[in-house]
Amino acid sequence: MYKGIIRPLLFLLKPEAVHGLVVRGIKILFAIPFVKPLVKRKFGYNQSSKLKRNLFGLEFDNPIGLAAGFDKNADLYSHFDAFGFSFIEVGTVTPRAQPGNPKPRSFRLKKDKALINRMGFNNKGLENAVKNLKRRKKSGIIIGGNIGKNTLTPNDKAHEDYFYCFKELYDHVDYFVVNVSCPNIKDLKQLQDTENLKGILSKVTLYRSSQKQYKPILLKVSPDLTVEQLDSNIETAQQFGLDGFVATNTTISRENLSTNKHIVDSIGNGGLSGEPLKNRATEVIRYIHIKTKGSMPIIGIGGISSVEDALEKLDAGASLIQLYTGFIYEGPGIVKRICKAIDK
Repeated sequence: MYKGIIRPLLFLLKPEAVHGLVVRGIKILFAIPFVKPLVKRKFGYNQSSKLKRNLFGLEFDNPIGLAAGFDKNADLYSHFDAFGFSFIEVGTVTPRAQPGNPKPRSFRLKKDKALINRMGFNNKGLENAVKNLKRRKKSGIIIGGNIGKNTLTPNDKAHEDYFYCFKELYDHVDYFVVNVSCPNIKDLKQLQDTENLKGILSKVTLYRSSQKQYKPILLKVSPDLTVEQLDSNIETAQQFGLDGFVATNTTISRENLSTNKHIVDSIGNGGLSGEPLKNRATEVIRYIHIKTKGSMPIIGIGGISSVEDALEKLDAGASLIQLYTGFIYEGPGIVKRICKAIDK
């Protein structure tokens, strides 16, 4: 039904308009008391011990999460366990609200089951996210906080933005993801350089060491890094006692696309996600897993649009996986299908 009726109708609208429509629809429908149980019955999966994952001191009901970018403002986190997800990453959250890049800034490549976006960390800011997360119930879906810097913050002050988000969100999320690899913020990729990254990680890990409750910190890496850059990121993460990686972010590559080159070129800059990213994301996961000898868990993301894609990421060394573009193209049923395959 999703692919045959719902998706074609949604795809008549521009991607960002669809996202807004879906967000509003979920809010309205899930406000009706009986809706969430019905959705959970349709898309949820009876969890088994085979699906559970214990990582970072957290127990995940299954290894499937919703990636950052969908619930930018921590509006919807309490609803996504109904679709079968065991965790969700909110954000990217920045200290101050910002509109992001000019529209249009999100594009579909239907032939490639892909998206290109240059959203630019559009969000309502840290204060709004904290306000929403304060309504969180103690039990329920695991929440990660994906943190970044404001576009207007210069890189030499970036560590202040990351630290402020980290400190203010500390009591409200279960783990953190330091996002220094998004290609849609001007010069953000420079923060992946060793000295810039050390400046950010030194502040957040020092603050963590002073807290009673330990919160895991993961580093989100780019698929466009060279082997040498990946090695440097791994070494820095180990040096500061990080707990793992999210691999990978979107890519600036436009290789091996089926969509007409003229159409792709007309879209312009932005991070590519979806099936074309699948192989590179798997390569990065496998490399980190081998390089760290499996000592640092990896959340695998990039091009997961089938059961086979999910199993491939797990076989490459990912402990958990996240969906985003695959969720949009395949619909909510994909979570249940992956859970069934893992549970066999």
